[in-house]
Amino acid sequence: MAVFVMLTSLTDEGRKTLQDKPERIKDVNKEVEARGVKIINQFALLGPYDFVNILEAPSAEAMSKVAIALGARGTLQTMTMAAMSVDAFIAGLKK
Repeated sequence: MAVFVMLTSLTDEGRKTLQDKPERIKDVNKEVEARGVKIINQFALLGPYDFVNILEAPSAEAMSKVAIALGARGTLQTMTMAAMSVDAFIAGLKK
């Protein structure tokens, strides 16, 4: 499984949704996992992004589908980056 970091920013509509129903975060997490993407960890942030998610997906294509589906709702914007462990990075440099 590939690892990805997803930074998300709520839109005005997304902030209103969370204010009215904070548990919506958990509902969305279930939808993401139903698409075959595992949420490894998730943090709420203060700053230019509202959340950071560490995810495992079978492929970049699978992760792209999740990012597009989430963004299409109009409640958040995403920035998704592929990630690797430092050990894998070092091993790759030694090849």
